[in-house]
Amino acid sequence: MPHSRPRTAPVRRTLACAAALGGLVAATGCGGSPSASAADDTLSVGVLFPGSLSDDGFMESAYLGYRRAAEKHDGTITFSKVEQVTTADYEQALVRFATASDLVISLGGQTDAAVRKVAARFPDVKFAEIGGPADGKSTANLALYDPQQAEAAYLSGAASALVTKKGTVAFVGGAELPAIVNAAGEFAKGAKAADPAVRVLAPQYVGDFNDAAKAKQSALADYGAGADVLGQILNLGHRGLAQAATQSGGFVIGGPIAHPCSADAAYAGYVETDIGAEIEYAADHLAADTWKAESVHFGLTFDEPHNDIVLCGDAPAATTKKLDELKAKIAAGDITTR
Repeated sequence: MPHSRPRTAPVRRTLACAAALGGLVAATGCGGSPSASAADDTLSVGVLFPGSLSDDGFMESAYLGYRRAAEKHDGTITFSKVEQVTTADYEQALVRFATASDLVISLGGQTDAAVRKVAARFPDVKFAEIGGPADGKSTANLALYDPQQAEAAYLSGAASALVTKKGTVAFVGGAELPAIVNAAGEFAKGAKAADPAVRVLAPQYVGDFNDAAKAKQSALADYGAGADVLGQILNLGHRGLAQAATQSGGFVIGGPIAHPCSADAAYAGYVETDIGAEIEYAADHLAADTWKAESVHFGLTFDEPHNDIVLCGDAPAATTKKLDELKAKIAAGDITTR
C-alpha cells in the first residue's frame, strides 16, 4: 500500500522561544508575544497542546502541521503554543491566548469543556477544537475539526483481523473519553468487517495516554487473554505496547505517525492520521478571511484524505485487496464511523 511520509519542512524562524507564565510552559514565535501582531497587522494564532510535542502520537502529529502552517504563513500569521498543560490549567492557557489571538486552537477531547467555556467568554475570538467528541456541536465562534480517529481505528481493526494468527485482537486506549470509546467500538466493527469470525476482546483504557508502564500492563493482559495483535490510541504509551508485544510474541498497529517498518519488529503496521492538517486548514482559512465556525470531518471522505493504513512485511494480495475494499466503502459513504 502507498506509504506517504509526513511533511516536515524546516521552519525559517525559531518556534521555541520559551517563557514561563503561571505554571504554564509557553513557547511563542520569535516575532514577539501574540499581542505584538496587532501592531503590524499580522494575524495571530495560539495553540494549546496538552501533551508533549515529541510524543510520537496525536500531539506530535499536530505539531508537524503547526510547523508547516507557520512556514507557509510566515509574515502573515504569528503562531504561539503551549505544551504539556495539566487539566487544571487548560482554561488559564486558553484565556491567555484568547486575550491576544485572532484564533485559538485546542488539541484533544480532554480540552472540550474548557474550550467551550472560554469560547463563550470571548465571542469575538475564533476558536477551533481538534479531536473533540464526534457528536459535538459547533457554536457561533467555535469550529470542530474531527480527525476521524474512529475511522483510523476501524482501519486498524480491519488490519488486525487480517494479520492475526490466533484469531483474537484487542484495543487499548489512553483514556475513556467519548472519542476514544467511539474509536474502540469502530476498531471492533472494522475487525468484524474484515473477518466475521475474529474474536475482539473488550477494550482497555489505561487512564493516561503517555504512561508506557501502565500501557504495557494492559497489553500483557490482552496478550495473556489470547490476542496477538493490538490496535491503540496512545501517545508515548504505545511504547509500552511494543515492549509487551516483543515480550509476548505479539504485534501492535501503530500510528498516527508511521515509521519505517524496519524500525521496530513489534509493529505489524501503522495507521496514518494527519492531525496537523487541521491546524493548516484553520490557518489557511484565517489568512483568506474565509474561516467559519463549522464542523469538519477529515479522513478518507475529505478532499485530501489524511487517513491510511500501512502494513509491514509482504502482505498477501487478499489482505491488501480487502483493506482497499473497506477504504473504498468508507470513501463512498457505504461505511460510516461516527
